Amino acid sequence: MKKPFSLFLIIIIISLFVFSGCNSNEKSQYESNDNLKIVTTIFPYYDFVRTVTGNKADIVLLLSPGSEPHSYEPSPSDIVAIENCDIFIYNGGESDEWVEEVLSSLENTNIKILRMMDYIAPLYEKTPEHTDGDEYDEHIWTSLRNAQSLVNAITDEVIDADSKNKSFFERNSEVYIKSLSELDKKFEAAVGTARRKVVVFGDRFPFLYFITDYNLDYECAFPGCSSETEPSIATVSRLIDYVRNKNIPVVFYLEFSNGKIAQIISEDSNARTLQFSSCHNVTKDEFENKVTYLLLMEQNLNVLKEAIS
Repeated sequence: MKKPFSLFLIIIIISLFVFSGCNSNEKSQYESNDNLKIVTTIFPYYDFVRTVTGNKADIVLLLSPGSEPHSYEPSPSDIVAIENCDIFIYNGGESDEWVEEVLSSLENTNIKILRMMDYIAPLYEKTPEHTDGDEYDEHIWTSLRNAQSLVNAITDEVIDADSKNKSFFERNSEVYIKSLSELDKKFEAAVGTARRKVVVFGDRFPFLYFITDYNLDYECAFPGCSSETEPSIATVSRLIDYVRNKNIPVVFYLEFSNGKIAQIISEDSNARTLQFSSCHNVTKDEFENKVTYLLLMEQNLNVLKEAIS
C-alpha cells in the first residue's frame, strides 16, 4: 500500500541531530552490556531474532504492540534506536518507504542492514481490476517455508556481527528451523486430507505466500496491500453467494480488524467467523505474555482445519 513520505517524518529526521546531540550517550532502549543491539520493524522478525540470539542480543521492536502496522511512522526515539544499533532488520516494500529516507539521514554508517524481501522471490497480487497482477504481496513471513529462509539470513548476519557466539546462534537456529519445518508438515497434512481447498476472507488477504505453499485457493474482500476499508455492495454480494453455494463453513478476518465484513457474510450465510493471523503484529497482552510466531501459526492451523473440513 503506497503511503506518501510525510512532512512529520521529515521533521523527525531533521530534528534527530538535535535530539541525539543532546543525548549523545542515550541508549535507554538497550541494556548496558556488550550484547548485539538489533532493531526490527515488525513482530515476525523480532521473534525470529530473539529465538536465534536468546540472551545474547538486546532487541528493539519499532512497531508498538497493539498498533496497526500500515499506519506506522517512526518516532524520534525509534530513529535514535536505529542510529545506535548494530543490525537493522526491515521487510522492504512500499509499506517501508520511510526506511530509505531514515537510513540516508543517519551518521552511523556501520549498521548492518537486512532487507528481508531481498531473500524471497515476490508473488504478485491479482485483483478483479488487475488480473495480470501488478503489485507484489509484501507479507513474505506468512509462509513457514519463507520463514525458514529468513531465519537463515538472520542467523548468518548475527554470526557475522558476533562470531564468538557462533555455535550458540547456530544451535538455536537449527532447533527453530526444525520447529518451523515440522509445523509446515502439519499444514501439509491438514490440507492433504481436506474436503475443500479454498478459504474465504471477509477482509484483506495478505497470504499469497501461505496459500501458494499448500496449493489452496481463496476468495477475499480486498488484496493484501489494499488501502480500501469498505467493500462494494457487489463484492459483499459475491462473497455471500460464494459462501452459500459452496457451503463454506468459516469466513476469516484478520487480527486488528473489526471483522465487520466477515460478520455480514456470516449473517447471510450461516458460516462462522474466525480470526486468521497474519502475524504482522500482536496485542499488548500477547507481547507481554511472550507470544511467538510459532504459536500464532499453530492457532492458524487449528482454524484452518475447521475451514477446510
